[in-house]
Amino acid sequence: MHVIVVGAGISGLSTAWAMTKRGHRVTLLERDVLPNPLAASGDQHRITRRAYRQRGYATRMTESFAAWNELWADLGREHMARVGVSSVSLKQGDRGQDYAEGLAAVGFSFETLRADAAIKRYPFLNPEHVREVYYSREGGALLCQRIAVDMAAWLQAKNVAIRTHAVVEAIDTEGASVTLRSGETLSADSVVVTAGAWASVLFPDLASTLVSHRTGVIFLEPPSDLRTAWSRAPAMAGLGVEGYVLPPVDGTQLKFGASFTRIPWHPDEPFEFDRSTALKVREVFAPLFARIGEYRIVGTRRCVYTFTEDLHFFAERRGATWIVSACSGHGYKFGTAVGRRVADALETGDDRTLVEWLAARD
Repeated sequence: MHVIVVGAGISGLSTAWAMTKRGHRVTLLERDVLPNPLAASGDQHRITRRAYRQRGYATRMTESFAAWNELWADLGREHMARVGVSSVSLKQGDRGQDYAEGLAAVGFSFETLRADAAIKRYPFLNPEHVREVYYSREGGALLCQRIAVDMAAWLQAKNVAIRTHAVVEAIDTEGASVTLRSGETLSADSVVVTAGAWASVLFPDLASTLVSHRTGVIFLEPPSDLRTAWSRAPAMAGLGVEGYVLPPVDGTQLKFGASFTRIPWHPDEPFEFDRSTALKVREVFAPLFARIGEYRIVGTRRCVYTFTEDLHFFAERRGATWIVSACSGHGYKFGTAVGRRVADALETGDDRTLVEWLAARD
């Protein structure tokens, strides 16, 4: 089987990886460079975790962890910092506690630290507000740029055709062909669209379902006396504030992301992430981290993502074309598992199983 994959983010790379391992021919198209600087693959690191409000995704992480381990074996090295993941509760019933209860509900273990023990282990926390910290040994940080570079090298070594700056203008969903901006037409047995925020550009009728957004993150240098503590810190999500944190691991920088930066946006429309917005992101974390004003902002990064209304992933088959979107900024941690599931669907023609697995409503 010959498959054209449109979009070389983690889902596209993983689909190409899974199909290549099964002996199929793959052409991988990327509209920008690889990794795309506006996509998740262009980031330094992303969280991988078990804790989820959508409990179907918490259970699917078992398959995801296994798929990442399969990839590490193929690459011959691991691009994951296994530092674990913490959520933090600032008050009864907040998101931090909600994440912990989600883990408990599906039977996964975690450690609970009351305020004093939490501050002792993580001295950067704010003792005035922290109520409890929950720590899971599973997960940590995926090193995105390194993953993308090594996956591309692996694919090229397996004779996969990777074409960058290949902007797709039209897709014949029944005929399994794509037309590039250059006017060139490519044909295959199937087309898989894993184009992230550009999916609704290629399929305008999905614009109300797959809504593209812009967002941004900041990189910081903590106070000198807290650097060692941060170098030993876990990834942090499910916090008493609307944000998430990646620690400075394996040569990466401390990263803060805040949900208020998410704005509906056309992915091809330029935008800036100015210093005033960066400072507002930092201030989101004032209740969580002591001495927040002493954290020096050393960089920013712009991103574009696709979101669905209910924050569940999306898949749809149209003739010989499969549209796959891992939504809401959570797709990276499931990327390798998504690739294997898409390969299953391509080989069997079973789109229903793929749609249900991605939606994770059970």
